[in-house]
Amino acid sequence: MDPQCQDFGTETQKEKVETESSFPDEILEHILGFISERKDRNAFSLVCKSWFRLEALNRRHCFIGNCYAASPEVLIRRFPRVKSLVLKGKPRFADFNLVPQNWGAHLGPWVVAMVPAYPWLESLHLKRMSVKDEDLDIIASSLPKFKQLIIDCCDGFSTGGLASIASKCRELTDLELSEDHIDDNGADWLSCFPETTSLVSLSFECLNSDINFDALERLVSRSPSLKKLRLNNSVSISQLLKLMTKAPHLTHLGAGSFRDEVTPELALQLSAAFRRCKELKCLSGFYDFMPEYLQLIWPVCANLTSLNLSYAPIASDELEEIICFCHQLERLWVLDSVGDSGLQAVGSTCRNLKMLHVFPADAREDSPGGVSEEGLVAISKGCPNLESILYFCHRMTNDAVITMSLNCSNLTCFRLCIMGRRAPDHATEQPMDEGFGAIVKNCKSLTRLAVSGLLTDRAFEYIGLYGKLVRTLSVAFAGDSDRSLEFVLNGCTNLQKLEIRDSPFTDKSLFSGLHRYEEMRFLWMSGCNLTLEGCKRLAKLAPRLNVEVINENAVDASENQVEKLYLYRSLAGPRNDLPSFVSIL
Repeated sequence: MDPQCQDFGTETQKEKVETESSFPDEILEHILGFISERKDRNAFSLVCKSWFRLEALNRRHCFIGNCYAASPEVLIRRFPRVKSLVLKGKPRFADFNLVPQNWGAHLGPWVVAMVPAYPWLESLHLKRMSVKDEDLDIIASSLPKFKQLIIDCCDGFSTGGLASIASKCRELTDLELSEDHIDDNGADWLSCFPETTSLVSLSFECLNSDINFDALERLVSRSPSLKKLRLNNSVSISQLLKLMTKAPHLTHLGAGSFRDEVTPELALQLSAAFRRCKELKCLSGFYDFMPEYLQLIWPVCANLTSLNLSYAPIASDELEEIICFCHQLERLWVLDSVGDSGLQAVGSTCRNLKMLHVFPADAREDSPGGVSEEGLVAISKGCPNLESILYFCHRMTNDAVITMSLNCSNLTCFRLCIMGRRAPDHATEQPMDEGFGAIVKNCKSLTRLAVSGLLTDRAFEYIGLYGKLVRTLSVAFAGDSDRSLEFVLNGCTNLQKLEIRDSPFTDKSLFSGLHRYEEMRFLWMSGCNLTLEGCKRLAKLAPRLNVEVINENAVDASENQVEKLYLYRSLAGPRNDLPSFVSIL
């Protein structure tokens, strides 16, 4: 079953649902109340006709991993009583600016269809969608029970749309904006919330404009249930102090900007405010952070389970000042400015760490390195419970990655990004094959893998042989020949998402996965050696797949060249909102 359409089923599977159940509906409804996972509910629905029908009527939450994999009409027909929807749009490589801005993923058609069909809709989580103010206004005006709006990595809307949500959604509990591109059209959206609010979560870290602080302060004052507050960089330290005083029960705090000068009196007051926040578990923000302010957050470090310093370019000794108090930490985001010694301090203190993201302070390939294989080894030795790691570095060795695989065998996600294209083992100048081979061999629960560095076909042979649970694979500047992709497509039987860029794969490797694509969520290939003729042939052999060719530079490209290929299965057929640079074959 196509994972992105799995809630809907396929015609082949529906043919198997022939018999009726002898169980009373009341008993089955009671059983369904204990089944929350989509996979389990999908399996339940395939037992027989009555179970299929009953599960559809009782489905309240639905997930669509690709807005073009199904139409709003299909969703409404299949699940008539949905209250919560997660809807994703653009391919994941949109996060790296590889998908053109106006590619598609418009929310409008979904809103127009869903609002009259789901007047009781309570929750909407959008990711990588194109959202307009008109869409938000329709949602706010037509859904009286609407409570939760999460907008993640989206664009196309403004503060005017936020004003509609704030003023008309009287029962709103959650408004979370993350990594969005939001236009400021002057709307004072924070002043639009009703006098009595039920807000539990308010996040606007990604907003790049000033806000009405007086309105925000009044909003926080009249939101007694507020637990999560994440501020943008227009909120100063003195303003942060006022908000913390009015909301001492926060569990999540995005601390805003730390660029203002702190007087001794203000420092004492802020430190006392942090000390009063005894329920605080997650801390982020710290834009324009200066090391002398580190002591201000000491009072809460002992209780933190999550700390995000990805906007704070602090050095190793500065990180050590606070990390030594963070014994309960489970999730950590830092810049590589902390160096290997900073990661050694993390390994020495954070025994419970489960997730680590290390981002580059300078994304240039020729910039001096911040962390290396030494930091990776230190983390692996000190944090045996690590489950997920994203690690940007300028040098790495096979031995370090092998050590990671042995010390952290519970890894489910391993993303190693070696800056610079096709970088070999720093010590031996050999390919990084054995390191990644050890990861897929020793980490039995691995479901997500991103590879980089100098990799030959052998590395992909290891992935195909041992990566049986891998669901998401990202490949960049890697592989020797088409055999690399053939190993993966034939060996990784649970693969759902395959992202490839700037690798030497041709039409031959594309056809090697013909038997797999209908089971996958998508295949993305850019900067490879694909031809238009080959893609057309693939489209003929797989009519149930949407084969999208994206050629932004068609004027300069040869007629048979394919810049980007996006392949996915759709129950709705080809989409009808194609921009000029996209063709569906």
